[in-house]
Parts: sequence; C-alpha cells; structure tokens
Amino acid sequence: MNYNINMTKSDKLLKKFKSKPKDFTYEELVQILKYFGYEEFKTGKTTGSAKKFKNDKNDLINFHKPHPGNIVKSYVINQIIEKFERNGLI
Repeated sequence: MNYNINMTKSDKLLKKFKSKPKDFTYEELVQILKYFGYEEFKTGKTTGSAKKFKNDKNDLINFHKPHPGNIVKSYVINQIIEKFERNGLI
C-alpha cells in the first residue's frame, strides 16, 4: 500500500534542521525559531551580528548572525537543537 504523506513547508524545514545540515541558512533558522514561538528581541541599541530571540515564556536564544556568508555555524544548530530537546519541543 502506498501512503501519500503531505508534509508542510514547516515540517520539511524542521526535518532538515533536525538532520543538522551544513547548509542551513540564517533565514531558515529564523523560520524555525518563529515556528516554535520565538521572536527577535531587540534591546534598542544596535548589537551588530549578535541576535536574540525569546518566546512568550521569556526563554532566550542568542547567537551571532553568520557573516560574511549566510550559513549558520554547526555549533549554533547543535545548541538550539539541544535546547529544544531539553524544553520538550522536539
């Protein structure tokens, strides 16, 4: 029997994220954070490449935006996956 499983774009992106890809972009990471209820938190003063995101429980995720390229560092992906696992999100 052939089952057709329709995955949403968010589901596909989450699957990619959990596989710890070497080509995950900053924009894709922002989409994942938003998927889990995190929004960028700006402190008012420009912080350069330092980015902070928090959810409605004031749980904070911070990291440096990749530069000069757009690919997120492996350790950032690993840290966020570990945090999501500890919080029971994935």
